[in-house]
Amino acid sequence: MLNSISKIILIFFLSFILYSCSHTYHQTNLENGSDGKYLGLFPHRNDSKQLSEISNSIQRVSCLALYEVYSFKDNSNLKTVDVNDSTIKADLVNKSSMDKSNSGTATIIYSDNGKVGLLTCAHVIDFQDTIITFFSNGNGTYSDKVASIAFKKKLFIYIAGFPLGSNVNLIFMDKSSDIALLGQDYPSKYFFDFPILSCNYGQAKKLDLANFVYSIGFPLNYKMVSQAIVSRPNYDGNGSFFIDAVINPGFSGGPVLAINNETSKLELVGIVDWVAEENQNIVEPFSQNEGTIYDPHTPYKSDLYIKQLKTIKYGITKIISIEEIESFLRNNKSYFINAGYNFQNY
Repeated sequence: MLNSISKIILIFFLSFILYSCSHTYHQTNLENGSDGKYLGLFPHRNDSKQLSEISNSIQRVSCLALYEVYSFKDNSNLKTVDVNDSTIKADLVNKSSMDKSNSGTATIIYSDNGKVGLLTCAHVIDFQDTIITFFSNGNGTYSDKVASIAFKKKLFIYIAGFPLGSNVNLIFMDKSSDIALLGQDYPSKYFFDFPILSCNYGQAKKLDLANFVYSIGFPLNYKMVSQAIVSRPNYDGNGSFFIDAVINPGFSGGPVLAINNETSKLELVGIVDWVAEENQNIVEPFSQNEGTIYDPHTPYKSDLYIKQLKTIKYGITKIISIEEIESFLRNNKSYFINAGYNFQNY
């Protein structure tokens, strides 16, 4: 008799636990999809198909700027305001060349009659026209005497895998909003199919704290999909926000996507702008030749120099809102039309 009662109690207890677990699970799903415009928690579903279609329009952009460099005599008194053709020739010691490079992510948002347009960040393709260095005073500070001056001569922008040399042009950029449009016009005798971004534009201003988002980009030249949550939504009144994604160089310009609760579709709510950085001064040897092996048991006796090192503060990433992007396209519509890019919705 006692054994039968014990069995009944045990069965009741196990049934209660199973019911409680099941009830809690379904309640979590309900909360996931009912609050606000965008999904608030990690999705209990597979978004691979949508992300795969969208990623077809995401491209890696590489930039190379070529400079002509003029170096001057140690005893030169040349100052910035004095720089001209005659003073350069008078104090010139050496003429050389150098290059600077950068990479990022671009999204195809326009394709019509051989003309293709890609959205990215302005800082990805923005290089200084003139770079000036100054002689040291000997006490670690810089003087006002010009040591060298470099002039930008050419800028090459490449979209990896694009036809006819992969070269594209800068159509227009706005440094204040850090948005740029790249493009290329291919001859009519060629037929190239460029996949346009296959999702709707969303509304970043409707994002809430801790909403879930995806981002796609090319950190270190690898196409990657990352996930994050939203912080400081609409902090500037223009829809800009932060996410906690771990972003590496090359991700700038990459699209950020949120899941619309009503349609269950991914929507573009912004592009990656920048990651928080911290400058640190480090001491390094005069020359670090390839193949040199550091020996901790042998004291280093040569000169030491201070170098500034930028350290990424992972998990703090600013996003340019879709509202700012639409404003960029709308405010410059006449320019784009003259260049052959007819953004009809703006």
